[in-house]
Amino acid sequence: MRASHLVGAAFAVWLLAPSAMAQSASPAAPVAAPAPRALLYLDPVEFAPANLLPPPPPAGSLVERIDLETVRRIGAAATPQRLAQANWDGDHEDPSAFSAVMGRDLTALPATMALLTLVQEEADRVAANAKDHFGRLRPYALDPALPHCGKGSKAARAYPSGHAAIGFALAWTLARLEPAKTLALLERAGDYAMSRVICGVHYISDTSASQVIGTLVSDRLMADPRLTDRIAAARRELSGT
Repeated sequence: MRASHLVGAAFAVWLLAPSAMAQSASPAAPVAAPAPRALLYLDPVEFAPANLLPPPPPAGSLVERIDLETVRRIGAAATPQRLAQANWDGDHEDPSAFSAVMGRDLTALPATMALLTLVQEEADRVAANAKDHFGRLRPYALDPALPHCGKGSKAARAYPSGHAAIGFALAWTLARLEPAKTLALLERAGDYAMSRVICGVHYISDTSASQVIGTLVSDRLMADPRLTDRIAAARRELSGT
């Protein structure tokens, strides 16, 4: 089965699961979350975790077990080359992950990098606040025998994926700047998110939630009048005018 089919199946089951699904284990004692990270441009109410995302599958639920089994299957099916790509992606949580798609070194374009860095930082703040709010265990913390890339702590911060949220936000921003590359950029963002599942550090439902975050972050920032000049400068730089 193709990975894309696994993604769709797992996410569909998660969305359709009843909110009262039974848990097989008692929840851990609550731990006080750190103070939310301040957003510089985005509306903190709109992007508050409880207003933005559904909760992850309940601990011990059937949906969580399906989510974990999907991680196992995708990781086991990955070739050495794809695992190497997943490791590379894990080390490049920044715009350079999209340089190949754009056909140029984005880090050498100051105006473009200034805009993309702003988008990255806002997406990272939104994702980090959601991680703290939901407190989901990572796959390898739930299953200590699960092979993983060794990146990421065992802290309960799996949901959503920060890498994937940044990837989708950057992809959508670049697509607005250079629409002809939209499909290639979104394909790369999906592949970048899949790297986190292949690495065993996130579930499919984590990366699906990240797509919501990345899309909304980019949409709001690209429509923000305070960023009009930065967006125009990046567009000029990419077009060579």
